[in-house]
Amino acid sequence: MVSTEALASRTLTVGGHTMAYVDEGSGPPVLHVHGNPTWSFYWRSLLTTLPADGFRVIAPDHIGMGRSDKPSRAEYPHTLARRVADLTEFVDALDLDGPLCLVVHDWGGPIGLSWAVEHPERVDRVVVLNTAAFPLPADKRIPWTLQAARLPVVGDVAVRRFNAFSLGALVLGSGRPWLGAEARRGLLAPYDRPEHRVAVHAFVQDIPTGPADPAHPVLVRLAERLPLLGEKPVAVHWGMKDPVFDASILRHLLGYLPHAEVHRYPGAGHYVLEDAADEIVPRVRRFLAAGR
Repeated sequence: MVSTEALASRTLTVGGHTMAYVDEGSGPPVLHVHGNPTWSFYWRSLLTTLPADGFRVIAPDHIGMGRSDKPSRAEYPHTLARRVADLTEFVDALDLDGPLCLVVHDWGGPIGLSWAVEHPERVDRVVVLNTAAFPLPADKRIPWTLQAARLPVVGDVAVRRFNAFSLGALVLGSGRPWLGAEARRGLLAPYDRPEHRVAVHAFVQDIPTGPADPAHPVLVRLAERLPLLGEKPVAVHWGMKDPVFDASILRHLLGYLPHAEVHRYPGAGHYVLEDAADEIVPRVRRFLAAGR
C-alpha cells in the first residue's frame, strides 16, 4: 500500500486551529473519518485507489492528530461534541458538488455519523468499519486496559510519556501477530513525543461509560437518529477479532441498520483495513461504484 506521505497534504483553519487533510481526485466526494490513535494514513489503501474510479477522496486529520495542529488541553476541549462541530465546519468549507459518501472507523463512527444524521440529505452511501454509534450497551464493559488509561495519572504516564496506547494498538488492534513495518511506522509517526499525544489520551478519556460523561448525550442523539441512515445504502466491514468492537457491538449496530450489507473478516482485528485491505478495497470500490 502507498503511504499518504505520497499524497499532498492541504490545510484549512477549523475552530481556530490548522486542520490537515488529503484531497485527491475529482468526481463524487468520499469523506474518510479516522479514529484513535490513527490518522488519514490509515485510509491510504482507499485514498490511492478510489481516484482511479472517478472519485474525489477526502480525509481530514482530527485536531491533535496526524499532521494537524496538536494543541494542549487548555487550548482545545478534545470532546466528541467539538469533534463533530469541527467536521461540520470542515465539510462546509469544502466546495462539494452533491451528496458525499462517508467512510468511518473507530471514533470516526460517532464523529462522522453524528454529522451524517444531522445532514442526511448530504449523504449518498455509508461504509462502516469497526466502530459504535450508541452509548455503551448495558451488557458491555470496556477492557480494564482502557479503564486504566482513562485515569489522569496512569494515562499521563502510560499514554503520553511512553506512548503505550499507540504501541499497544499495533499489537492488540490486529488479528495478526504484528502489523507490517510500513503500517507501524506510519501509524506512530505523528505521535513521536508526549506533547503530540494529548489527543490520543483525551480520546480515551472521552469514552463514555455512563450518562455523566460528556460524550454520552452526543451518542444518545446519534442512536436516536441513526435509523435515518437506514434509507441509505450502508456497507459494514468488521474485523471479528476486535477486542472492543466485537460481535456483540456489531449486533447492536445492525439493530439500528438492519438493511446494511455486512462483511465479516474472521482473521482481522480492530485495524480491519490493515488486516484485510485485499478483500475490503475491491468491495468498497464496487459498493461506491454502484451508486454512480
